[in-house]
Amino acid sequence: MASTVLITLGRLPKAIDLVRGFARAGCRVIVAEPFSWHLCRASRDVDRCYTVTAPAVSREAYRRELLAIIEREGVDLVVPVSEEILHVTSLHGALPRGCRLFAGAQAQLLALHDKLNFIRMAGSFALPVPATAALDSPEAALIAAAGDYVVKPLYSCSGKGVQILTRGTALPAVTAPCLVQRFLPGGVQSTFSLAHEGRVVVTAIYRGTVMSGTVAVCFERVETPAIDAWVRGFVARTGHSGFISFDFVVDAAGQALAIECNPRVTSGIHFVDPAALARAILDPGAAATVPLRAGRLFQQFYPCLTEAQKALFRPRDRARHLHYLRAARDVVWSASDPLPFLTMTFTSWQILALSLFRGLSLGEASTRDIEWY
Repeated sequence: MASTVLITLGRLPKAIDLVRGFARAGCRVIVAEPFSWHLCRASRDVDRCYTVTAPAVSREAYRRELLAIIEREGVDLVVPVSEEILHVTSLHGALPRGCRLFAGAQAQLLALHDKLNFIRMAGSFALPVPATAALDSPEAALIAAAGDYVVKPLYSCSGKGVQILTRGTALPAVTAPCLVQRFLPGGVQSTFSLAHEGRVVVTAIYRGTVMSGTVAVCFERVETPAIDAWVRGFVARTGHSGFISFDFVVDAAGQALAIECNPRVTSGIHFVDPAALARAILDPGAAATVPLRAGRLFQQFYPCLTEAQKALFRPRDRARHLHYLRAARDVVWSASDPLPFLTMTFTSWQILALSLFRGLSLGEASTRDIEWY
C-alpha cells in the first residue's frame, strides 16, 4: 500500500476530498500546484506543497518539476485531479521504480477528451449519442438545418467556446477545431466513476441545481438506471481503468444520450466516501465497490452565496437559490480540518483575480493554465 501520494492540483474542492481520503487511509499527502496559494495548502492533511510551472506555460518544465518532486519525496502514487491529467500522463515510462501513476496512457485519455472522437467511439459500441459531426463537414450543415444545435471545440472544458444556436442559423466561422451536435432539450445529468480493467467500481450520478455560468456549484445526486447502464457498457467495451466522467441528457422516452466525456474527476466525487475511494485507488484490484455518502445535496458555499446574492432582485429565482444555500452541505467544510473553508477567499485569490479583472468565468479561471490545447 502506498505511503506517499502526490496530488497534482490543489485549487479545486474535488482535490480536498482526495487529500482527506488519502490522509484517512494512512498516507502522507503532497500537493503540486501552479498557483502559489490554493485550497489544499491550508489543509492539515497536506504534508508539503510545491509550486510548479503551469503546463500551459511549459509542458516540459511542468513534467520535469513533477519528476523532481517524485524523486525528492519518494512518491509511491501520483493522482491527477482535473484537466492537468492530460499533461501528467506524459510521466508514463519516466517514473522511478515503485511509483505508480493513477491514469491511463496519454493517447487513451486524449481519445476520450476529444469530443468528436468520443461520440464516434460510443456510437461504434451502439450506445445512444446525439447526431454529431465535424464543423467543416457536410453533415454539420444537415444537423444545423434539422433543429437547434450546439457548436463546441473538440478540446475544451468549463463550457469554454460552447454556442447554442437555433435551427437554420448559419454555422459560425471559428478557427479552433469544433463539432456540431444536435441540441437535446432537457436537463443535463453528469457522472463520476472509478473503474478498473473494464469494471465500474463506483458511479455517482448528479444534476446541477445552481449554476455559475455553465458550471454547477450546487448539485444533487439522482438515480438514473439508463445512465448507469450506459456507463457500465462503455467502461466494459473500452476496458477503462481510472477516473471517467460523462455528461448526459435523458430524452422524453427515458433514453440516456451521452454528449461528452471527461476522463478525470468531476464534482461527483463529493458524493463518494473519501477514505473508501482512496483505498480503492491504492489497491483497485481489491475493491469490489465503494460506498456513496449519505447526503444527496452538496454545494460550493461561496459561489452559491454569490449566485444567491445575484438572484435577490429576481423574485422567481430568489427563493430557489436561498433554499439550496440553506439545505445543501458544503463540500469543503470539515470540523476536523476547518482552515480550507475558513481561508477559501484568500487561498482562491488567484482564481478570483482572473475572474474579476479578466472577465473570465470562475470555471475558466480555474482551468485556463492547465487545459490541453
